[in-house]
Amino acid sequence: MTSQRRTRTKICGITRPEDGLLAAAQGADAIGLVFYPRSPRCVTAEQARELLAVLPPFVTTVGLFVDATEAEVRAVLAAVPLDLLQFHGGEEDAFCRRFGRPYYKAVRMAEGVDLVREAVRFPSASALLLDSFQAGVPGGTGHAFDWARIPAGLTKPVILAGGLGPENVTAAIRQVRPYAVDVSSGVEAAKGVKDAEKIIAFMRGVERADGEQ
Repeated sequence: MTSQRRTRTKICGITRPEDGLLAAAQGADAIGLVFYPRSPRCVTAEQARELLAVLPPFVTTVGLFVDATEAEVRAVLAAVPLDLLQFHGGEEDAFCRRFGRPYYKAVRMAEGVDLVREAVRFPSASALLLDSFQAGVPGGTGHAFDWARIPAGLTKPVILAGGLGPENVTAAIRQVRPYAVDVSSGVEAAKGVKDAEKIIAFMRGVERADGEQ
């Protein structure tokens, strides 16, 4: 029997303990906590600790930063036991690898982005997260990019983000076959407030695509 590779799933922009619990109960591999003050999904270190305290074992906790200073990142890490870091701004590899945590780098898919080059630029990254580009907005745009722009044979695992939701995640996985998918606004009732039915439908969409492999 040929084993099927399961697509990992991250629910990002969690702000409430009940949403983190729901994501975990539905099989999400990771939850994302946003430490970017300009985001409507931003959480404080105290809120993050409360969220982490209720999570079951084996759920990866990811901290998202956008052009934060080293001191700001270290202050969060001193207060919150994050497993993984996501850098979503103009950070370089040398900065991202300073913190003693595995990290992955978000790449906004602007016109002309060379993903092969980006993989080389971030040799320490565990993966590249591919997100939609919108000027002045680092993420959470709710819009998908053209998945055909992703070249085959990248040297880094791909985490697919940008405009994913229950209605298109199956098609996205069928086309891209990413290591993981990342959703935020696509499973929300309001910014920072997740919708239980949308999370359930999203996870079923992932399972449906995996069942076809």
